[in-house]
Amino acid sequence: MAKLAAVSDRTRPAIGVLLKRWRGRRRLSQLELSVRTGVSARHLSCIETGRSEPSREMVLRLADALDVPLREHNALLLAAGYAPAWTESAPGDERLAPVDRAVEMILENHEPYPAVAVDRRWNIVAANRGLAVLTEEVAPELLAPPANIARAALHPDGLGPRLRNFAEVRDYFLHRLPAHYADDPELRALYDEIAAAEPPPGTAASEPAREADPVTLPLRLTTRRGEFALFTTIVTFSAALDVTVSELSIELFFPLDEATAEAFRSAAEADPIQAPESARTASGGD
Repeated sequence: MAKLAAVSDRTRPAIGVLLKRWRGRRRLSQLELSVRTGVSARHLSCIETGRSEPSREMVLRLADALDVPLREHNALLLAAGYAPAWTESAPGDERLAPVDRAVEMILENHEPYPAVAVDRRWNIVAANRGLAVLTEEVAPELLAPPANIARAALHPDGLGPRLRNFAEVRDYFLHRLPAHYADDPELRALYDEIAAAEPPPGTAASEPAREADPVTLPLRLTTRRGEFALFTTIVTFSAALDVTVSELSIELFFPLDEATAEAFRSAAEADPIQAPESARTASGGD
């Protein structure tokens, strides 16, 4: 396949640099990657150093073996001089309508418990009324679009002062972020912001939550409605063929005890709260 005309010879080593970087992130040696792909370690070395020019098929094979996200698939192809392989639908694109409907169904069916859909930067793109109950004591400016779920969770004007296991929640976000930020400066800045987050004055850094719940990390908060104990699971579109869809994830919150379950049921029955107007569809459109 012909290369993009705009790519000059002097840009060829870039693909090798990027592939080596991803191999390092996956903690693989050239020999281990060779075994995974059937490509000789010698040839891999030549590609990484720029002495060999990979074909489009080779770039895709290596990207798959390195479990590179679709966005970075496209970045690797462009660095090698080829056209992107995956589309990236804009917010509101009609092609995302089935995904929007699926997300809306998941969010609504999960009520009265919180559920939120976020993009690759953890900005909220859809949420249900349960999340509004969870975040009702969060400062409005932290929930204004583009609201970021990690920032709202740890900020002094967010859930930070109410978290009983602040350090564990912060470490949870830090653990999930490295797989996402790659070369994105905004995600790198968010990572640094979260890493620097400290419990607000007068609050404990963490309680030994894992002792009380050995099977999953809980989210424990003290709120005006009482003590909340929740755990989460993540839903993703594993067979996505579009960058936007591949980067969408839905976090579902479940009660760890009956007191928490009853608090959310009571909130839904007695004081219904609408989900944020800015978080209605998976694509971020109207």
